[in-house]
Amino acid sequence: MKVNVEIDCTPLEARQFFGLPDVAPMQTAVMDKLQQQMLSNIEKISPESLMQSWFTFDPKLAERFQDMFVAMAGFGGASKKK
Repeated sequence: MKVNVEIDCTPLEARQFFGLPDVAPMQTAVMDKLQQQMLSNIEKISPESLMQSWFTFDPKLAERFQDMFVAMAGFGGASKKK
């Protein structure tokens, strides 16, 4: 024997029927906190601040990156054929 039961209810109604707690206020609070943290840290992920944080430990690293990109593009002295 096969029995199919189809229930038409919202997720909130199903949670209430099964006695599960309403987590909407907690979700709202967590999302608000996450949004505040993201907005407070947004300046840390700007391209200028990322480049500054990457190149502060070695001042010659920027020159090395530039040389590497020039060599990869075929414009550098190491990749030129005479």
